[in-house]
Amino acid sequence: MRVLTIGSDRTVLDPASRAGKRVRAYAQCFEASHIIVFSRASQGLSEVKDGSLEVYPTNSLSRLLYVTDAVRIGKKLPEPSVISVQDPFESGLVGLMLAKYFAVPLHVQIHTDLFSPAFRRSILNKVRMHIARRVLSYASGIRVVSERTKRDVLEHFNVNAPISVLPISVDIERFKNAQAPVELTARFSQYKTVCLVVSRLEAEKNVSLAVDAFARAHIPDSCLIILGEGSERRSLERLAKERGVQSSVFFEGDTDSAPYYQLADIVLVPSEYEGYGMVIIEALAAGVPVLSTDVGVAREAGAAVVAQQDFSIALQTWSTEGPRTGVLHSYPYQTEKEYIQRYCEDVIDTARTTKA
Repeated sequence: MRVLTIGSDRTVLDPASRAGKRVRAYAQCFEASHIIVFSRASQGLSEVKDGSLEVYPTNSLSRLLYVTDAVRIGKKLPEPSVISVQDPFESGLVGLMLAKYFAVPLHVQIHTDLFSPAFRRSILNKVRMHIARRVLSYASGIRVVSERTKRDVLEHFNVNAPISVLPISVDIERFKNAQAPVELTARFSQYKTVCLVVSRLEAEKNVSLAVDAFARAHIPDSCLIILGEGSERRSLERLAKERGVQSSVFFEGDTDSAPYYQLADIVLVPSEYEGYGMVIIEALAAGVPVLSTDVGVAREAGAAVVAQQDFSIALQTWSTEGPRTGVLHSYPYQTEKEYIQRYCEDVIDTARTTKA
């Protein structure tokens, strides 16, 4: 079984990264695992060959050349048994072209809530939706990360391929058993209520809603801790100042979230859209309640789901009524090994379908 994967996650090149470890585990299931990764020449990335795993960065001069460069590389590789793409957009387009070239089945993964109005707001994403429609209609197998996404795909797209629901794997035990260092606990010991956001600070994550809700809720002796970095950080700092809560909003940067869950009384997920929502799983695994917009696996996993306009009221209500403990529902894996096995089986099942 030879698998060719197309994607944009460059961390697979790093064997110490979570993604790097995972693709090496996948490779143990196959005779050969080749991965083409979108990258810029200016990033100076090199090919990786590690046993049955080979990773090829496109090293493109421009993002506009990702697709053509990836197709060019793919045609030079040995014929695969199946092609798997990390999304139905640019990666999907490459996979579609190579699947036709080699006449092999196409396995398409969906990690994004492509049906959210917020996702479709940009011109680029509108174009991506047209690409996705074509790619998914050709797919021999489709993997989604939530029942919600499966329902949406079936409702909006004309697909004939079987759809597997394989949520993203999270190290549940790590978040259950993490401990907050004494010095970290001491820093926030003066606060009776700790609200936590763990997120990239980008527009679609809508962290401004959490800052605004925190300011409006007026929870006595409370603070808001924000973990993550991104282009929105300065505007969020200004917003905290404008709302008069800058002294109790802490921007901790991009750091390990596990110890902070042990400090938190509630985790806020204000995103406009999420394909999955790993933070929701992590927080509930740690026993922390989650207040979330209606995104990703929020409803399935056990978060309290509210509309954006009700976020501050819901936070205020939670502060007096609870719940104080989060409970994780419907998480399908006992171990990372189980997830790896199910993922590989899904790809293999697609490879066994009739060639395109």
